[in-house]
Formats: sequence, C-alpha cells, structure tokens
Amino acid sequence: MAAVALDRRRRAVLRAMGITPWVLRARTEAAAQSFAVERGAASARAARPSGRCVVLLPAGADARALDLLGRALTACGAEIARAGRIRVADGQLSDAVPHAPVYLVFGQAQAHALGRELPAAVMSEAHIALVDEPAALLSGADGKRRLWAALRQARRVLGARGD
Repeated sequence: MAAVALDRRRRAVLRAMGITPWVLRARTEAAAQSFAVERGAASARAARPSGRCVVLLPAGADARALDLLGRALTACGAEIARAGRIRVADGQLSDAVPHAPVYLVFGQAQAHALGRELPAAVMSEAHIALVDEPAALLSGADGKRRLWAALRQARRVLGARGD
C-alpha cells in the first residue's frame, strides 16, 4: 500500500512541476519479432563497409594498438569514427572494398591488397593515406605523428568533398 501512495505522490509532484511521467509499454510478441528482424538487418548493413571513408587494418593487430587507433579515429569526428573497417590477412581482404573518397591504409601489405582490389580509375580519384601498422603506433612518437597527419588530411578531403 505504501508503494502505491508514494507513486501517487510522485505523480502529483511531477504534474505540479509540469512534467508528464512516461510509462513503458509492454511489447507484444509480434512487435518484438519485427524489432529483432529489423535489428538483424541493420547489423548486417553495419557490418558491410560503406560510406565515405574506409579503414584497412592487418588481421593480426594487437588489441592495445587497435584501442589506441579507435580512440584516434573517434577524435576525428563521426564520419571517420564510423568508417568501415576491412581486415587484411595474407594479402586477402576480409570483405569487398566499396568505392569511397578516402581510404586509411595501415601498413604496406594492406596498401598492396587495396591496389589489387580497386580499379585504377577509383584509385586515381580517391585519397589514400598510408599510415604505419597499428603496432608501430605504440612504439614511438613518429608513428603517432604520421597517424595524426593522415587523419588531418582525411578530414580535409572529406570536408572539401562534402555533399
């Protein structure tokens, strides 16, 4: 009984302050299933790289280096932070490379794999920033400076080609 009285009192105080309390509705089974289908389709679209920036990474990169790299990409804005990431293992790409205005390539092996995959016309129009492998970012300041320079260039290119 006390809980009901407190709930009534809370609602009355909220209404007096001009706040409308919201109530979470229970989902029906059909709505929950359609939500699950929509969410699965959205995650499949998100897993497929697309957009205006694509990041190519070595498959066996260290988790600590990838964390540092993720923070650097996030610091450069939403467009670069949400860039599709493609892993390269033994010179083979994990996914098809979409056509994009900017490619951030981490390491020489990833650059060669990108060169084999993309047509020459797309490569001539795109800005391809070659950066050290993620492991080199942890070893010294030079790799980090090159990373920040490449990210600045990528932001400039994306800003200049803004739609």
